[in-house]
Parts: sequence; structure tokens; C-alpha cells
Amino acid sequence: MSAVMNESRYRVTGMDCAACGNKVDTAIRRLPGVEDVSVSVSAGTVRVSHADGFDTAAVVRQVRNLGYGAEPAGGHAAAADGHPSASHSAGGHDHAGHTHDDLGEAGKPWWRTRKAGLTAACGVALLAAYVLGHAVPSLERPAFLAALAIGLVPVAWRAITAARFGTPFSIEALMSIAAVGAVFIGAEEEAAAVVLLFLVGEMLEGVAAGRARASIQGLTALVPKTAIVEANGETSEVAADSLAVGTVILVRPGDRVSADGAVVEGSGEVDEAPVTGESVPKRKVVGDPVFAGTINAGGVLRVRVTAAAADNTIARVVRLVEEAQEAKSPTERFIDRFSKVYTPAVLVVGLAVAVVPPLAFGADWSEWIYKGLAILLIGCPCALVISTPAAIAAGLSAGARRGLLMKGGAVLESLGRITAVAFDKTGTLTAGKPVVTDIVAGSRSAAQVLSLAAALEKGSSHPLAVAILERAKAERVPTPPSFDANAVAGEGVEGGVGGERVFLGSPQAAGRRVVLAPEQEAAIAALNADGKTVSVVVVGGAVAGFIAMRDEARPDAVAGLAALKASGVRAVMLTGDNRRTAEAVAAGLGIEARAELLPQDKQRIVRELQSEGLVVAKVGDGINDAPALAAADVGIAMGGGTDVALETADAAVLHGRVKDIPDMIALSKATMGNIRTNIAIALGLKAVFLVTTVLGITGLWPAILADTGATVLVTANAMRLLGWKPR
Repeated sequence: MSAVMNESRYRVTGMDCAACGNKVDTAIRRLPGVEDVSVSVSAGTVRVSHADGFDTAAVVRQVRNLGYGAEPAGGHAAAADGHPSASHSAGGHDHAGHTHDDLGEAGKPWWRTRKAGLTAACGVALLAAYVLGHAVPSLERPAFLAALAIGLVPVAWRAITAARFGTPFSIEALMSIAAVGAVFIGAEEEAAAVVLLFLVGEMLEGVAAGRARASIQGLTALVPKTAIVEANGETSEVAADSLAVGTVILVRPGDRVSADGAVVEGSGEVDEAPVTGESVPKRKVVGDPVFAGTINAGGVLRVRVTAAAADNTIARVVRLVEEAQEAKSPTERFIDRFSKVYTPAVLVVGLAVAVVPPLAFGADWSEWIYKGLAILLIGCPCALVISTPAAIAAGLSAGARRGLLMKGGAVLESLGRITAVAFDKTGTLTAGKPVVTDIVAGSRSAAQVLSLAAALEKGSSHPLAVAILERAKAERVPTPPSFDANAVAGEGVEGGVGGERVFLGSPQAAGRRVVLAPEQEAAIAALNADGKTVSVVVVGGAVAGFIAMRDEARPDAVAGLAALKASGVRAVMLTGDNRRTAEAVAAGLGIEARAELLPQDKQRIVRELQSEGLVVAKVGDGINDAPALAAADVGIAMGGGTDVALETADAAVLHGRVKDIPDMIALSKATMGNIRTNIAIALGLKAVFLVTTVLGITGLWPAILADTGATVLVTANAMRLLGWKPR
């Protein structure tokens, strides 16, 4: 019997680029008992799959040996061996002088970090060496060597540490070889400048990585730290993360909602813009859900908590995005594989450039060693390895802030290739609940028909009854009390209202009580043809009138489907509803419809679309959509942040807008375009400087400027995605 697999999660600080993540991944995989490792540089998390009996503290020790801060997720920084922690020299790419005390640096501004301190120290030492060299020429070489040592010693130590833990061909190794080689050919001034530029580039990477992390983590700051709890007529202020499910909290006008919940008393406008991006506040009444972090803009609300702090919508969004960032896209995996071959190849090319011309053609050794060292710096894969994950992380974060959740880079990539979208109807293209569409007067006025129907339905939770009561409330018609109201099995409801016997039910049931006029039957047939359900009100042996109801399309459905069509994506509606209703809804939306389908039929149609060569996304909100969601190239769950929506599909549209589907596809295309630009910048600059170096036009300074400049450019380009907005 196979061993039971467990999973542990850790917070790791100091990882600022993909090379850092690769070092951590490689080092952890060398531990006995580790089955799989998933590293998210952008989220600063590591997940480790391991067998029973695994020493989880060994992961913390291994990561700290590399020089990164590490602790079990949710814990506090303590030494893995239980003793006060001692500093370890850094072994990661951009963390000169990092130790696991770095966990305490997580909230500091970038200019107060150790990385910034080391860069500043190296810069000051280099400036001092220039001044001293001009003042006392005999001290110039020792001064530049000292300036070089300040920056190079931590970098070289990191290279040695990385090699010990499985990454011999690190960026630090290339840098160290180039700098030491430059000293041997008398270019210590350039070597010191090169190391300073390298540290500046790393520091800028750290700033960008911190910004990407803060973008998604900033969502958690939307939830207030305290809540007002009401119990036994008394109110008290408690910590929001201590709220238990079922607790009733008081939300005053202007307050942020402290937890996910449902309104139990009061009504008012709630501004959901911080969470959903919706600019117009939503009216909330008793029974409506509210999300943590939204702002009560109206009256006092009493809200029953429905999710603990760790499970509220924002916490789950943050957790899902972090996990998504750990899942690498196909492009990212290719770049990872490519860089593992690329770095050793750069060493070989650099060595060949340095030794082949002098040995084979009697060229000058010093000149060609210098060129070989410059090629090592040009070959640093920083910009290349960060080009994809930085864009993926920024794209996932930008989507999450707008309620577009994608489970990893692979899903984000796939969405851009979608050529067909299959929608569920109820709850996806429609609101999922019927509304009153028509009130037709008979022997009584339309207002009286609605008033009589509402009187009979008062207190009922049936969807059609709720629709009638909501319309009566909206039109402010009186709802008189009813007496002896009771359901008539399979027909409707009957009772006394204002001294008269009133019946509300289907046309067939009404026809057994009164004679429907031909024009009334024709009107009912026309409403049925539009996919509407008709209820007839009968009073005193005559048809008082009738009410038609239908589950109407979402307000943005037409615009959303038009946006898909404009981008060349085919849309089809798959529903289990009757053909007449489905065709009526489809006609209003301008979409092809397939009706009266079982779950397996929906799955079959998705497969048929795929067999036509289409890349298919399936959008649905219910369990009955699960087979089709699984069969589709990308399954997208629709709806308000429910567990089912977040857990069953590849992606989720939290706010239930049809327009979010074309927006999600547009975000994918923007991200992939950004990645292609990044790769072109990274490789293009290297190609240019490779040629100019071999021709003797450029040297060490331009080489490292090319690498640092490319890294900063691709990172800045990726960060642009954080500000992405749908058109």
C-alpha cells in the first residue's frame, strides 16, 4: 500500500525572481522524503508534498541555509531547531546579506532593507575609491579591490552556498567568475562597477516583486480588524478574526463589513467597489448576502456571519491566487528547462571566446579573456527567467482584484486560445430567479390583480411567490391580509381576501373554475411562447387578470455576448430547461441554444465542439454542469464566491457578470502579449551585446547594463499588467 502523502506550506521571504525560486525548489527536493515542491516567488510561498514522518522543520533549515527567511505558513519566525536563530549567509540571487531575520523585513520600505543597505555600501565604497585614486594614485588599485570585495564577497558566498545545495550554474556563479577574472587582467575598477550595477538591478527586482506581492495581499487590508457584536441587547467590539459562524454583527453607515454574511435586519446601499469593482452601490435587504470588506453606505444593518475570517471571500481569493501562482504555465516550464541548459552553455561559450582565438590564432590573451568575461555577464539569464513568471503573477493578481480568478498560469495561457464558449442558462446567462414581466388586467385593474396575488402569497418562499411579492413591494401596492389561505395540490393557492374567495394558479387549473375568453387564452399562449410562466387570478367566478413571470437575462448578458462575438469567439447556450423557454431567452440574447439537456448531454456537446477543432470554455454555476466543466479545455464557474464556484472549475467569475468572460479572455491575451514582448527584450538585448562584445565595441560595463537593464525593463513591463482594466 502506498504511503499517505501530506502537504506542508511555508512562507519564504527574500525570493525576488524565478532564479531564487529555482534555488529553493532544487534545495528542498534534495531532502529525503520530499515528493514534490511548488514555489511561488510572487506570493512568497512554498508547498511541499511529503510522506508521513517527514521532518517539516528540515525545509525551514534548508531554505534558511540558502539565506532566505522561512517559517511554516501561519507561524512565526523561530529557529527550526528551537534555539534562537543565527544568521546564515545568503545563497539566493537577489538577497545579498539576507538571513531568516528577513521575515521581520517583510513590511519595511525597500530603502530600509539589508539589500538596499548593501547596495548603498558598495556604491559609497566605489565612489570613495574613485576619489582616493585621484588623490593618491598608488592607493587606487587597493581602494577598488576593497570596494569590489564589499559587493562581491556576499555574492560569491551565495554562489558557493547555491552550489552546495544543488544549483552550481547560478547567476551569482557567472557574476563571481566574471568579477574575479576581471581582477586578474587588471580590470578591478570595471569589476567593482559591474558588481554595483548587479546589486542595483537586484534591488530594483526586489522592489518590483514586493509591489506584485502587495497588489494581491492588499486585498486583505480591506477587511476591518474589529467588529461590533450584538448579543442580549448589548453591543461590544471584538476582533474580526474571532467571529464565529452564526454571530450577529452590527454594521453602521460608513462602516466596512467585517465578515461574509447575510442581512437579518435592515436595508440599505452597500458599496462593493473595493471587492467587485462595481461602481454602483447595491441595494441590500433581509436575506441578501454581503461580503467582507464592502462598505455600508446606507442604513444600519444587522448581519449574521456565514464564514469565519479564514474562509471569507477575500481570504479565499488571496489563497486561491497564491496557489495559482505556484502552478506554472507551459511557457514558464519551457523557460525553466531552457535556462537550465542555457546557463552552462553561456559558461562554455564564454570559455571558448576567451581561449580559442589566442590558442588557435595567436590573438592577445588579455583582450579575449576580457571579451569572454563580458559574455558571461551578457549571458546572465535574469531577464529571461523572470520574463514569464512576473507577467503571469501580475496577470493573475490583476484578474483577482476584479473578481476573475484563474487557477494558475496554464489556465491564464489557455484562456487566450478560446474559440468557443458554452454557457449554462439558469444562473449564468440569466439571474437564476423569476421576475414578474407582465400583469394583464381582466375584471380588476392591474394593481388590484397584483395586490390580490401578493395577499395569497405572503409568507411563501416559492420562487414564483417571491417574484410576485417583490413586484408588489416595488410598485407599493397594498397587500391586504388573507384568511384560510391554503395550497391546492398541483393547482395553486386559494384563500379569502377582503371577504372574497380568491384563487391563484395555472391557466389549466383556472380553466376548471371559470371559462377563459378566447382573447385571454390567446394572450396566455403568446406569453407561454415567450417562455413565460403564467398564473391566473380568479375572483368571484371571473378572471381578475393574470401575471406572467420569467427568469430574465442578466443586465450585461447582451453586451457580454456581443463582446465575445466581436473577438471571434462562438457562443452557445446549453440548458436543461424546456425548448420554448430556452429559445425565447436565446432569441433575446442573440445566441444559439441547445435545450432539454441532461448533464451527460452537455458534456457530449462540449466534446463535439472540440472535435470541430474549437478550444472550448464551459461556463456554469451548478453541480449539474460538473461533467461539462471537466470536459472543457477551460471550465469557468459563475457566481458569488461559493465554495463550489471556487473549487470545481479551472477559473471562477466571482461577481456573476457575463461581461467578465470576454474580459478574462482579453486579460489572457494581454498577458501573453506581455510575455512575448519580455522574451523579445531579454533575448534581443543579449544578441545585440553579444555581437558588439565579440567585435570589441562594448565591454564589461555595457554587458552588465544590458543584463540589469533588460531585467528592469521586463519587470517593469510585467508590472504594467497590475493596472490592467477591461475595455
